[in-house]
Amino acid sequence: MGEPRRIDLSVRQERAVLVGVLLPDSQVDPADPLGELEALARTAGARIVDRMLQRRDQVDPAYFIGKGKTEELRDRVRQHEADVIIFNNDLSPAQLRELEEATECKVVDRSELILDIFATRAKTHQARLQVELAQLEYTAPRLRGMWTHLERIAGAGGGTGAGVVGGIGTRGPGERQIEIDRRLVRRRVTALKRELAAIDRRRVREVERRVGEFTICLVGYTNAGKSTLMKALTGTDTLIEDKLFATLDTKTRKWHLGGKDVALLSDTVGFVRHLPHHLVASFRATLEEVIHARLLLHVVDVSSPIADVQMASVGGVLAELGCQDKPTLVLLNKIDRAHDPATVQIAERRAPGAIRTCATTGQGLELVTEWVRDAMHRTQVVATIRTRQHDGRLLACLEKYGQVLERRYDGDNVELDVRIDRADLDRLADQGNGMEILTAPGAPGS
Repeated sequence: MGEPRRIDLSVRQERAVLVGVLLPDSQVDPADPLGELEALARTAGARIVDRMLQRRDQVDPAYFIGKGKTEELRDRVRQHEADVIIFNNDLSPAQLRELEEATECKVVDRSELILDIFATRAKTHQARLQVELAQLEYTAPRLRGMWTHLERIAGAGGGTGAGVVGGIGTRGPGERQIEIDRRLVRRRVTALKRELAAIDRRRVREVERRVGEFTICLVGYTNAGKSTLMKALTGTDTLIEDKLFATLDTKTRKWHLGGKDVALLSDTVGFVRHLPHHLVASFRATLEEVIHARLLLHVVDVSSPIADVQMASVGGVLAELGCQDKPTLVLLNKIDRAHDPATVQIAERRAPGAIRTCATTGQGLELVTEWVRDAMHRTQVVATIRTRQHDGRLLACLEKYGQVLERRYDGDNVELDVRIDRADLDRLADQGNGMEILTAPGAPGS
């Protein structure tokens, strides 16, 4: 079959054998332990030709699956003329190398597969840079024997700037190829981090400019139905596909809650079990929407037999972002497909107050809107404020951050009854602009 080449980390259009190892602490669908891996592989474009599953108390340090299973895997690869072996587990660089030598076939682990999917789904310049950075940081320890990968690594961003291929003066005497490779990767990683830092600062400023808005984020496991829910709630078009990681770039739309109440609703990248740490770090700027949101809507695919595991995975990523204590409403989505009452009951016990929803039929969406509107009003107060009529800047801020209910003029002064978020009221009061708060429950100066 020839020597395997790890220069091409993609699995597009390749014949794949799926391999899973069930350890005592594994959390998978007992009815279909490799179901999620198969969905990931198909999303990446692979054609599944065989599946192998093994139960072990502990992994084999050399081959992960043990020598006997490795020989069986080699025979299956030859029998099905497979191009790639995809593991449902993360492998060490040494295990990858040993498996490839034993099977004479390219081996891709779970994190590498997810990175490949992200690479194919990234559409914007920022998303491409984030994925490339995550891939390089993941690949760096696995560079041994990847000599001809230089074109991909140096030009993955399509660039010719800092960190591409070194020229005169970049190589030390007697330096081995692997050392050159690693230096190229370090330079490219540094260049990517520098470029992303500039983008991150712009994005953070964009998010912070929405300080006066009631911002809400949809979060959840990939393919839970977040984009479909966003379209149903806001009435605006957004990409909807029955694929994993259909959304990588955050989209924000206005959500009219009734009356004059308006919120900003953002759809974010979906999470997945064992999401590679480098991806979470690289996509942190994209997830700034989650960090700064006033409220989270956690969308759960309750039709999945492992909905509770998926909920826990999302909770883990939120904790990594420091958002575990943010006000959250759980939506038990795809309730029309939930045929196991026990799964729904477990999810409801895990998240008291959760609302059953179906984005396609509209079930539960009115309850969601009412809950969000009430949550918005709970964070707001009706304040009576006195200021000078000519203080246009303060009046504009009150119009921007609140809802002016009534105005009363008294000489050079004006009194306004304003419904405003308590945090925004406190912030304006701290600016020392001469604003006098006449009445507002618990507000400064009341």
